[in-house]
Amino acid sequence: MHRNRKAAPRAVTARSVAIALLVAATALTGCERGSSNGPTASTNGPGGCPAAQAGARAAVARAERTGTAWNGPTSGPAAVSGKTIVYVAQTMTNPGVAGVANGVRDAARVIGWNVRVIDGGGSPAGIQAAMSEAVALRPSGIVIGGFDPGSTSQQVAQANAAGIPLVGWHAVASPGPSRRPELFTNVTTRVEDVARISAQWIISLSNGRAGVVLITDASIPFARQKSELIRKELATCAGVRLLAYENIPIPDASSRTPREISTLLSRFQSRWTYSVAINDLYFADAAPAFRAAGKQGAGPPFNIGAGDGDPSAFQRINTRQYQAATVPEPLSQQGWQIVDEFNRAFSARPASGYIAPIHVSTAANSAGATTWDPPGYREAYRRIWGG
Repeated sequence: MHRNRKAAPRAVTARSVAIALLVAATALTGCERGSSNGPTASTNGPGGCPAAQAGARAAVARAERTGTAWNGPTSGPAAVSGKTIVYVAQTMTNPGVAGVANGVRDAARVIGWNVRVIDGGGSPAGIQAAMSEAVALRPSGIVIGGFDPGSTSQQVAQANAAGIPLVGWHAVASPGPSRRPELFTNVTTRVEDVARISAQWIISLSNGRAGVVLITDASIPFARQKSELIRKELATCAGVRLLAYENIPIPDASSRTPREISTLLSRFQSRWTYSVAINDLYFADAAPAFRAAGKQGAGPPFNIGAGDGDPSAFQRINTRQYQAATVPEPLSQQGWQIVDEFNRAFSARPASGYIAPIHVSTAANSAGATTWDPPGYREAYRRIWGG
């Protein structure tokens, strides 16, 4: 939200008035239209937070690097045969959830396991029913795909009692094993890192002067925490204004996002220069509203998704159609990691502890790719499972 400004003194010089007008004009102007390599920072005077800008630029430069070597596990138990995994999805309309499910299927074919996906449909009742069905099937393991285990505490307890290991994807806030709820491990990047780099990208690219709209799904604790961390990081730069903090549940995104975007455009007009959402899918739904308002696909507002990095997000980024960047989850790699974590559980070995590095994908560094995953992960897991 805007901060309250102190009233100006009654007596001011003409010079101070001119300076104040120049500063205000600079803040409202925001960023210039993007170049062929993406959005460029404003050059209208000094930035709004020199120290925060310097740190943000360095962090973004590191996160945009490509081609780094595989830094994940290179050893572990050989493949256990004859296992069946049930993947319970929060909703398969969530591209991140669906992308990880595809990664699990892909890895299961290699290791020789069976996979069944049960779609919770995005509603509490649907997710509970899906978890009940999963437990009743008595599989070797169950994936909690993108929803809060607390919403299915009875089914989680039943799985624990039956000795069915649970592996989460974005199920709880932190990566690694969880005792409450009892998960063998939770596969995710660190939400703190994703939130921080998303906000730093805005601070860096805007030269510390931006009007930002933040979109979240407050019904998902993981998403709500991410958006709160983004908000706090944006607040480290005095020149960045949080214009709106919108709560749009992911299952309602297709119906509500276009309407909300139109309202925000009418309300903030040129003051809105950047957007950040907890999931890329919001920008797919926002595009028609931006287009109808006469906004150019290359921005402003320049839009960054703080997850999940699905192919449609990369397509928007590469064609400069209402999305400039994403902080992608390595969806396929995480699907393979989930299978590897189950293999460790079945072998009475501890979780791998691997957390994928943070990456920022733009049109400049994606080279036309439609996903991002740490290089070398398939070969590494194949070697592990092959003994």
